[in-house]
Amino acid sequence: MQGESNARPAAIGTTVGTSPGKPGAPALNQTLGTWQLWGIAVGLVISGEYFGWSYGWASAGTLGFVVTALFVAAMYTTFIFSFTELTTSIPHAGGPFAYARRAFGPTGGYLAGAATLVEFVFAPPAIALAIGAYLHLQFPGLEPKHAAMGAYLVFMALNIVGVQIAATFELIVTLLAIFELLVFMGVVSPGFAWTHFVKGGWSGNDHFSLGSFHGMFAAIPFAIWFFLAIEGVAMAAEEAKNPRRSIPIAYVAGILTLVALAVGVMVFAGGAGDWTTLANINDPLPQAMKFIVGEHSGWMHMLVWLGLFGLVASFHGIILGYSRQIFALAREGYLPAWLAKIHPRFKTPYRAILAGGVVGIAAIYSDELIQFGGQTLTANIVTMSVFGAIVMYIVSMAALFRLRRVQPAMDRPFRAPLYPFFPAFALVAALVCLGTMVYFNALVAGVFVVFLALGYAYFLATRTQREGGVAAEGLLEE
Repeated sequence: MQGESNARPAAIGTTVGTSPGKPGAPALNQTLGTWQLWGIAVGLVISGEYFGWSYGWASAGTLGFVVTALFVAAMYTTFIFSFTELTTSIPHAGGPFAYARRAFGPTGGYLAGAATLVEFVFAPPAIALAIGAYLHLQFPGLEPKHAAMGAYLVFMALNIVGVQIAATFELIVTLLAIFELLVFMGVVSPGFAWTHFVKGGWSGNDHFSLGSFHGMFAAIPFAIWFFLAIEGVAMAAEEAKNPRRSIPIAYVAGILTLVALAVGVMVFAGGAGDWTTLANINDPLPQAMKFIVGEHSGWMHMLVWLGLFGLVASFHGIILGYSRQIFALAREGYLPAWLAKIHPRFKTPYRAILAGGVVGIAAIYSDELIQFGGQTLTANIVTMSVFGAIVMYIVSMAALFRLRRVQPAMDRPFRAPLYPFFPAFALVAALVCLGTMVYFNALVAGVFVVFLALGYAYFLATRTQREGGVAAEGLLEE
């Protein structure tokens, strides 16, 4: 890399040993078991069950959003079954970046890496704002944005000094978050009424019409939020004890867990009372519970405090995810080399952690820049993150098809079932999502394209610093 010797930075918690590339290259310690990987898969996503998705009700209504959510759930299910083939075949900390680079070369790696980076850097500020909203319920004098920034500072520090216990922490808070969602469903179930759920359920109307499709398509980003970031398990693939077995189990069990929770939360919240009051807020579950138990109930306080576990699980997990992605890209020369610096004492990518945090905190306080297009600050941040995810899904499925064609003999411990139908459906569904998102979110799409263009300019200007990295990782065929 420029300004450094040919020795590459050590990876997080690495030892010199087996690696996805050449023998002797830095490799992550293989310490994660199946339950820990499942905890990461669900924990990365589970905050999406607590907030964000309800913005889809504002455009689609409850019934319209059910249709949108089921379509997106089908996309994610087929995607995960297909993506698992890539993850087990190429267990690399760069995740989609590594798959695309092997399939399409450095430019493909850039596109997948940049899209993944947008997804994982812009998701945390939305989650942090939800944490702030939950804390504001308990402490009305606490400004939600200040609380969000405080969450960043606390969990960036935890990630810097405590990476060894990160997976165990994820598993514990994920189990608590699932328990809390089940408690929510149980508490509101006595007051549940289908009449509440179906009233105005088609984009504000009681009956379906062709105009309902408009709202259903507009709600796609918020249905994706239910499942966004589950693919982050790929970034822990180098650390799995037995990736051939544990990753498929973790992914499949994870997506089934999330689909069940998403349907349950959506239905019970919508049937608790006037769902229109929940459509544009960051804390729909506590507000839905108010319909049943009142504002001062002990259940309310329990929900707020336990609900933080779900937000914390995703927030902490995605900080781990974005730091690994920034680190991997910097290590390969796709980002400035100084971002790959490892803390001498804690052996964590502290500069990568801090860099993503700076972007996230800036997003939280950028109301005038990010609150446009008639959407709230959180809605636009969610949409930006989803743009990154969808582009990455498209590139990943294209990489799967290309690798099947040009490298048929590649070791594939797990093969996508019903090939080519599963990956084809995931690819077509992602293209539909991308097209509708561009149509309904042209301004956010424009900002996303600007980010990619600026990154591509840097990519073109720094070609020489990547020449050693590609060969060292062994991701491209000689």
